[in-house]
Amino acid sequence: MTFRRKWLTKAVIMIAAFFTFVSTAYAAVWWTSDQWGNWTNNGYILYNNIWGSGAGPQTLWANSYSNWGVWANHPNTGGIKSYPNATRYVNKSLSSLSSLTSSFNVTVPGSGAYATAYDIWANNHAYEIMLWMNYRGGVKPISYNWDASGNPVPVQTNVSVGGHTWNVYRGSNGANEVISFVRTSHTSSGTVNILAIMNWIRNKGWFGNVTIGEVQFGYEITSSAGGLDFITNSFSINFQ
Repeated sequence: MTFRRKWLTKAVIMIAAFFTFVSTAYAAVWWTSDQWGNWTNNGYILYNNIWGSGAGPQTLWANSYSNWGVWANHPNTGGIKSYPNATRYVNKSLSSLSSLTSSFNVTVPGSGAYATAYDIWANNHAYEIMLWMNYRGGVKPISYNWDASGNPVPVQTNVSVGGHTWNVYRGSNGANEVISFVRTSHTSSGTVNILAIMNWIRNKGWFGNVTIGEVQFGYEITSSAGGLDFITNSFSINFQ
């Protein structure tokens, strides 16, 4: 009987959470459960972007480019399942930019495995620059070097640039160079000076006067079993 009561309680909680999500999604201006569903709003594109093997169901909802969220139920089978995100195209070289900043405020779950991250693409996807603002569940950045315990080895530690302090990793995903800035402490809100970070990389000689294409912000989800909510309370990208 004790097991039955626990099972029923868990079932009731899951059902309540599901219907809360459904009511939120249907109350939104737009929503999609399509694998590649997307929506354009005020110069931004929101992507559901379910791309990993073994992914479960996921629904993206939005009131605007600045206020959106995702419900995802991905099994804990290893590997990234999705990267729901908001994208803005910059299409300017570093030397032609006088500013490139972004602000965000999110509410993320206390379970699962994911990273709240910017994904910045340069020179037609030759370079991928990731900014990890918070993460949980043992997810790790791409790296050329790993220690004996299976942890990535940063090329530089405690780098203060762009308004935050990071450990920096370099690696390749097989298609392009990946440079990951992993924040040394987690945050759910803030402003990032992206141009300062890009110029820091340029000054290191890791790339030249690259052209920045897409700047994306979202949730790289590895697992969210049982269904978890990721909410972007506010978000913007500004450049000139």
